[in-house]
Amino acid sequence: MFYFSLIGRFYYNSNNVVILNSMEKITIKIILLTLAVTLAGCSSSEDIQKVPDSSAQALYSDAREALDNGLFQKAVQILSAIDSRFPFGPISHQVQLDLIYAYYKSGDSAQGIALADRFIRLNPNHQNVDYVYYIRGLIHQSTEENLFQDMLGIDRTDRDPSASHDAFDDFKHIIDSYPQSKYAADAKKRMIKIKSRLAKYELKVAKFYFDRQAYAAAANRGRYIIKYFSTNKEVEQALEIMIECYDKLGLDDLKTNALQVLAVNYPENSLIN
Repeated sequence: MFYFSLIGRFYYNSNNVVILNSMEKITIKIILLTLAVTLAGCSSSEDIQKVPDSSAQALYSDAREALDNGLFQKAVQILSAIDSRFPFGPISHQVQLDLIYAYYKSGDSAQGIALADRFIRLNPNHQNVDYVYYIRGLIHQSTEENLFQDMLGIDRTDRDPSASHDAFDDFKHIIDSYPQSKYAADAKKRMIKIKSRLAKYELKVAKFYFDRQAYAAAANRGRYIIKYFSTNKEVEQALEIMIECYDKLGLDDLKTNALQVLAVNYPENSLIN
């Protein structure tokens, strides 16, 4: 059992609302991180025992109970045993679907993706294959999430976005191939979020090139953002970079064109005279 005591000076604004200073904010984040580690340790120490020699239905009932109670590692163990012992049973497909979900919830991305890939390959026309694409997209997306770094406010937009690309492809496949799927609406929302993440990454790369005077490469990244992420707020900054790069390169016509696009879409921008 852990006990925490946060002692410090508190400041109040005109509405008597507590305002924490920067050190106190950091202290709170450290406390939250410690609690998260403690809870993670508790969840990883689930009472997992050897899977008994029972029928597939009996084991599946135990697995469902474990899933319902949030004991995902235990569910993985039982479902894996069923999948191994009864690979061609009447509930084999449902077992695999639940196992993919259990892998996702337990944080085992590699196993979850591998099983999803296998299911799609062997059962491309299954009635629930849209669900498999959806869960695989969630797994890809989850590999980019980091609880500790998010809580500390660490910017991770410069990380390799390949997992985001994979997640985007899975969600897009649902929209294109299964537009009536009950997962289509959420998939579309997630695609919007992923596009924002990808646009931020491309903008980081463009700035990286610009700072190193690789103006042609920076301008090309800016054009890529405008072409593929035209609805994202990063477009304005991409145009700014392009204009500055074209100016450095002496490409007056391209600079003029970029300024015209900026003026039409962002008339309040400081680069517009």
